[in-house]
Amino acid sequence: MRHLACHLPRTHPEIEVHSFNSVADPAFTKYMETSAIYFVMCHDGAFAPVKSKTKQPVIDAYNGSWQRIALRKTIQHFIRTGFNVALVNGLEVKDTKVMAMIVEGRRGSIIQSKNEDQMPILREVASESLETSLRNLHLEESVSVFLDCVSLKFQDCASLETLSNGSAGVHTVATERLSLVTISLSRLLEERPEVSWIASAFLLHSILLTFIPISARRLKRVELSDEDENKTYRKFLTDFAFIARTTLDSKRWKQYYEENAEQCHIMDLVDGRVFKMVILRLQDRSEISKLLFGEIREDFNYAADLVKQSSGVQLQLSDQTHFTGKVISPPKEQQVVSSILRFSNTVFDQHLMSIKIDVDVRDFVDIDARSSRIFREISHWHNPKRATDRKKTIQIGNDKAGMRLRRSNQRYMDEMAKYAASLTNAAGKILEPQTITVQKETKTSLSKAQKAASNPGNAQQTQSGSVPNNKKAGSKGKTTVNKTKELAKANILAKKDVYAESTFASWANRREAFDKILDPEARYRRTKTYQDDLPKNKLITVDAEITLYNLQPLLEIWSGYCRADRRNEGFKIAALIWNQIRRLWNMENGLTEEILAHSLEVCRTLGLPPNNKAAAVIIDHPLTFNFKIPQPLAVKLSIGFSSTDFQLLYCGPYMDRNMDSRPDTRVPFNPDGWQCRVLDELDANNSVFVVAPTSAGKTFISFYAMEKVLRADDDGILVYVAPTKALVSQIAAEIQARFSKIYKYGGKSVWAIHTRDYRVNNPTGCQILVTVPHILQIMLLAPSNAKSWAPRVRCIIFDEIHSIGQAEDGVVWEQLLLLAPCPIIALSATVGNPGQFSDWLTTTQRSSGFELSMIKHDQRYSDLRKFVYNPPKRYTFKALGKRSNLGDLGLDGIPGFQYFHPVASLVNKSRGMPADLGLEPRDCLILWQTMSKHQTATYPVSKDLDPKSCLPQIIRKADIVVWEQKLKDLLSFWMSNSDSPFDHVLDEFSTPLEQLNMIEGPVFAANQSSEVVEVIDPSNLQQTMLPLVTDLHENNALPAIFFNYDRAACERIGESLLDHLQNAEKSWKAESPKWAATIESYEKWKNASKLKAPKVVKAKKTKDKDDERGSKADAERDSAEREASPFEQFDPDAPCEEFSFADVQKVQKSDMDEYFRQMEWKGIAEWLMKALKRGVGIHHAGMNKKYRTIVEILFRKGYLRVIIATGTLALGINMPCKTVIFSGDSVYLTALNFRQCAGRAGRRGFDILGNVVFHGIPIDKACRLLSSRLPDLNGHFPITTTLILRLFTLLYDSKNSAYAERAINALLSQPRLYLGGESFKAQVLHHLRFSIEYLRRQQLLGPRGEPINFTSCVSHLYFTENSSFAFHALLKGGYFHQLCAYVEEKPSATLRQLMLVMAHLFGRRPCRQADFENKETITKKSSSIVFLPELPKKATRILQEHNKETLETFTTYVKTFAKQHCKNDDRMLPLTGLAVGGSKSIEPNILHSLPATAARSHFVALSGHSDTFSSISDLCSSTRSGIFLEKAVIPHLDIPSDTPLNAYLYDFFMHGAVQPLEIANGIRKSDVWFLLNDFSLVLATITTSLENFLNVAPMDDGDMMNVMGLGDALEEEDDGAEDSETPLNRPSVATATTLSPATRKKKEKILDSWDAFEDDEEVDSVADTLFEGDDASSSGGTATDDGLANVLLAFRMLKLEFDTKFKAMWA
Repeated sequence: MRHLACHLPRTHPEIEVHSFNSVADPAFTKYMETSAIYFVMCHDGAFAPVKSKTKQPVIDAYNGSWQRIALRKTIQHFIRTGFNVALVNGLEVKDTKVMAMIVEGRRGSIIQSKNEDQMPILREVASESLETSLRNLHLEESVSVFLDCVSLKFQDCASLETLSNGSAGVHTVATERLSLVTISLSRLLEERPEVSWIASAFLLHSILLTFIPISARRLKRVELSDEDENKTYRKFLTDFAFIARTTLDSKRWKQYYEENAEQCHIMDLVDGRVFKMVILRLQDRSEISKLLFGEIREDFNYAADLVKQSSGVQLQLSDQTHFTGKVISPPKEQQVVSSILRFSNTVFDQHLMSIKIDVDVRDFVDIDARSSRIFREISHWHNPKRATDRKKTIQIGNDKAGMRLRRSNQRYMDEMAKYAASLTNAAGKILEPQTITVQKETKTSLSKAQKAASNPGNAQQTQSGSVPNNKKAGSKGKTTVNKTKELAKANILAKKDVYAESTFASWANRREAFDKILDPEARYRRTKTYQDDLPKNKLITVDAEITLYNLQPLLEIWSGYCRADRRNEGFKIAALIWNQIRRLWNMENGLTEEILAHSLEVCRTLGLPPNNKAAAVIIDHPLTFNFKIPQPLAVKLSIGFSSTDFQLLYCGPYMDRNMDSRPDTRVPFNPDGWQCRVLDELDANNSVFVVAPTSAGKTFISFYAMEKVLRADDDGILVYVAPTKALVSQIAAEIQARFSKIYKYGGKSVWAIHTRDYRVNNPTGCQILVTVPHILQIMLLAPSNAKSWAPRVRCIIFDEIHSIGQAEDGVVWEQLLLLAPCPIIALSATVGNPGQFSDWLTTTQRSSGFELSMIKHDQRYSDLRKFVYNPPKRYTFKALGKRSNLGDLGLDGIPGFQYFHPVASLVNKSRGMPADLGLEPRDCLILWQTMSKHQTATYPVSKDLDPKSCLPQIIRKADIVVWEQKLKDLLSFWMSNSDSPFDHVLDEFSTPLEQLNMIEGPVFAANQSSEVVEVIDPSNLQQTMLPLVTDLHENNALPAIFFNYDRAACERIGESLLDHLQNAEKSWKAESPKWAATIESYEKWKNASKLKAPKVVKAKKTKDKDDERGSKADAERDSAEREASPFEQFDPDAPCEEFSFADVQKVQKSDMDEYFRQMEWKGIAEWLMKALKRGVGIHHAGMNKKYRTIVEILFRKGYLRVIIATGTLALGINMPCKTVIFSGDSVYLTALNFRQCAGRAGRRGFDILGNVVFHGIPIDKACRLLSSRLPDLNGHFPITTTLILRLFTLLYDSKNSAYAERAINALLSQPRLYLGGESFKAQVLHHLRFSIEYLRRQQLLGPRGEPINFTSCVSHLYFTENSSFAFHALLKGGYFHQLCAYVEEKPSATLRQLMLVMAHLFGRRPCRQADFENKETITKKSSSIVFLPELPKKATRILQEHNKETLETFTTYVKTFAKQHCKNDDRMLPLTGLAVGGSKSIEPNILHSLPATAARSHFVALSGHSDTFSSISDLCSSTRSGIFLEKAVIPHLDIPSDTPLNAYLYDFFMHGAVQPLEIANGIRKSDVWFLLNDFSLVLATITTSLENFLNVAPMDDGDMMNVMGLGDALEEEDDGAEDSETPLNRPSVATATTLSPATRKKKEKILDSWDAFEDDEEVDSVADTLFEGDDASSSGGTATDDGLANVLLAFRMLKLEFDTKFKAMWA
């Protein structure tokens, strides 16, 4: 720890090092409270079983140790105190990502005693072992004596860094390491002087470590002669280590070296091989002289002198040693001459020219004779068939199937239209479609203008639109034209005047009706609704007058507050008045002199600043009403304090938010400055990277680019890449709502959707393709698209570009950015390192010939106000209360909601202040007041920050942005200085949060007479949900989205909320006289309606017009009579308004009935539909797609007002709301997800302020979410082996098309985001060359790069890399041919064996190490197969041979690269950058060192390792510095696995049950469907590829995109199968909590455990038959087409059986 604390600040100043005595240390407790850490990394003490030659497993010896108990008690402590624990055992590292199992912390409640002692047992455990021994050894006195001796002897030296040994003026470096060695030896010799001979050897060894280079310390192993010598040796090292440890821990030692500023250099304290070699060399007197030469002798004498003075024992070297031994030479390394296969490709050769491979180049030699027989009939895999759109070529006939298909298409488009109708634009209005026409005249008009400029005579006619000609127009013609124009202009003005007068008259009539409304609030609301509903052309005329009219009711309300002396409560109304006045001043039309005068009078009355720059229009119009300001007697209407403070405290949400905006004809709104820059770049056909928060206005960018492509021509294509399928559907619906276009030729469409599981319209025949990254990658790499589709792509939009940082799909995003054949538009709201990412994007785009600009905007359109919710202790719900009064915005002043100032989150000063920490105007004012209060003479607050002096009279948002930044800069300066008043500022903001107490008294909702009071558990989200939602409802803070990252918890909370509402309604109906009277009246009306029901008259065959008119009149009269009754729309079974959050006025009843019919057909759970009727929806990825779509539509329309969701609604989905609640903590609730979810609040066009509420979130977690900076985008290693194979397929099958060559050149010539730019380009190219070598050896590429054999199968399994290459190795090696030879005779045994192999390849999920401790308990209690049985021996041998060949290939890569590029000595520690060992070679080779390694790290070579690697893991983990080698991108599987694998796939195949997967196999219930669907997709891909290979069903890359897993296929099939009028008779759709096991046959044999598999005689007999020996000849037709045909048959059977069980679970 001291080493890191001393040296890390130099190389990594951002990393802090702290040391604590224990987890119970008060300093550690305080650190945990203030640092806001995200998780604790800890080992849980569990180890996987280690194979040992002894009968007893190694793990058993460790299980009882105190360390294991202490670690788990530590973990328990962290979990109980609310911290997440990441288990370091089982870490998986991939690129820049580290994956670990997280144990989520569970704190009892938000407020918990911080001083609660929860560690008594841990202290007892920790007090044992080493710590007890340390206290028994008192070295403080010895340390002091030694250090005093050093100080006295060398007191004339300036410091301890240079000490003189008194001989010949030579100086010796006395580091802390040498001092530690000497004092430890001194203390040891005091007690055991007899070991002076071995101590002398150890001292010499320590001196040698300083001089000998680390590369020369690769020594042969020394073996001592007998066991006694070994015991003495180990005893000496144990004692030395113990004394050295206690010395380092002594206070005197720490104090001494801190005072003398001595650098910590003790990292290279002992080298066992050097020590033993010195012992042996001392046996020969001649060797002693070789070891002791020059400076080494001087340093030894100096150190020996110190030891003598301290211990009285003289250390000296002699040949009278007590040890004998021998040097064990390492096994002779086989000098294998590395060789590579011949390869040459004109496109790739230009990139690989710089690679000099110093190995033999040989022709291909087919070593595996069996493989040659298997593939002797196979030529290059190439399918010349053109891509076909099967969906397009289907002829819809008039038969039953055709009619069904037609209805399905019509239904889908109808649903798409309804979905689109729920979407709104930035102003909150319904989208209006526009018909796009191609602007072919652009170039023509330009040429005409040029001609007009050169021929002035034609200019007039050209501009007026007439056809230009060579005849000159006379003066008479000009006069006629001018008169016509004047008459037309006069006509227009006259019509406008008439229209204006008509509009004013209509408004006057409505105003008279409004005047009769006595309640001012009701009058204001009615007038505001009328104003909002007016068409734009009418609103322009009367907007100013209506706004002024609406000031009167607001002034009446404000006057009432003033009379009652309740101004504080009425400031929200004064803010509304100020907002209305500001609106008046900004109007371009209708602001007359009279209206302007009245507005200024209101300002004077209220004490608000006037706008002296406001100007009235020239044409005046008299008011249609008398405007009066209420004048209560003896009461002033003034706000009573500074107008500046008033605007900051109450008017922030209403402030003018224009940021440099100006009119622009390109868009139908006034864009801000940054938006204009985006438009300019798009018009210049440049790429843009836009970083702007949610609601800032990024949406228009995509649709402007789309319209640009649509207007250009009918061939250009824009691709919109979305990270999720939900976002794909939304964008497509919005395109449908915005654009339409008529094409000259058939087969074209405006848009298309293409994902793995569904496709709408023709993806290659559309102009706007909406898709996901994987599909776009397939399309760009499909040879069939290289000459037709890909060159037509004009622009690619990457929405939510920060998805490039994802561990799973991020590499695909990065590859797409490198492959993009056109300008790109990258959009995101959450990028932690936008500058660095932009630099990389700029470089990649320039290499493709495009310029890129980053445009960054930091301000949200609407501010977010944060609150912490503290639920009541007792609560009773009787009914929903009335909504709050006019003008309420936030949740301030509501019991249970504590305002959370953003500065209160800055508890960890070391992190600084995040750049995106937003402050609304009142936050800024409160911060300025608090800082001014605590300022000091050293840390003053400048007067320039006083809002009264630095802000204008009428404050705009732009003014706040500047002031906010100045305040944050000063606060950041205070944070960086420990003596500043920052802590006092933080305490003032944090105290209200820390002092939150649960509400003492009972809280009743809308009813104070209840007798039953429910006790609330604050930590129970199901109990606290109803009080929270009720408060939000009553304070007008709905609609709201509740985010909880546990799917099952979302459903539990939703069902609990429904139960509360239903039970309360049931009780109310049973007791309410009002309800009883309503039902009685309803029954009477219903009976009366039956008597008055119109008689059914038989229709006449013919009727005249009079009869028709009469029947219509009768029908209208009857309808009017029926609708006059309030019971016409009354439904006694519908939820009552007092027990429902739904706004039933937002959706027509007929639409709701249709939605519920669809959900019933889908089998949606009944409680979910009941919850929808009450305005509550659930949304997560496990829900039915139809249900999720309906939830989204109803929420956007305003019917649903409460949604409980996981993160599915966070990523770009258009689901704006007024309030976002983070309900319950989760490890998935990160800073990134917090910002994404919180961005949903504050609906642009609806809300001027958004609320963010923390519910069930610890305060420290809330602080961390607000104050943590966004994660950096670090990228991945994009050149995977599968991608290389697909690039060759693209190049070869497109016949070296220009597009293919450009794509390859772009991908290989651009820098990598992950590897830091051009400096690592050589490594990438070396990796490329040897990946090609691997593909050549695996018979997937020919010598010129042509794809051969099973290239298709491996390529299409790209999403399973590296499992796909292991599968290919078994296929190429003939394993599947032999296994499946008897599939028809013994199908059961064959499929079991095949499933076992597939589970090993594609279901590799390591078991937790802790599972092995309870292995017996787990396997005995459950019939599940928990631990995957071993892979069959034959398959194991093939895969191990495959790994061996792969290891040879990539070892050659490492050696080749090291020889060319690694010239520096490998002696630097990776983290601190310190050099280890000497820097100069010592001659002669005094220790007889072995040759230094070239490829392996010199640090690893200290143990004697050579450049021969035992495994790929060994290769990747021990290569020297300067060589990149990512284990994940080397095509291999660890066979056998380091830890046993989870048998979840095999278990499901055997049992067909789901519950055991969760209980025994530990699979999360929410993950089951996705894991099984992924495997179903693997089987579908393999089956389709083999069919294609055997020409059973020829397909190409385009068709392969339609392959999907069964789950996706069923969902797509279900979406298009609603042709029956009644729901199917089937069970409800499974949700996260209702997964049902598949039905089993009674006679089917169920294995009790995996051991039973080994006793399966049938399987063994098949295995024996198939694999009698390695030399067994192929049987069953493996060398013919029948062999592969049997493989295909087996996979078809396996897929059928697996999918049958999966389908039963899915249903």
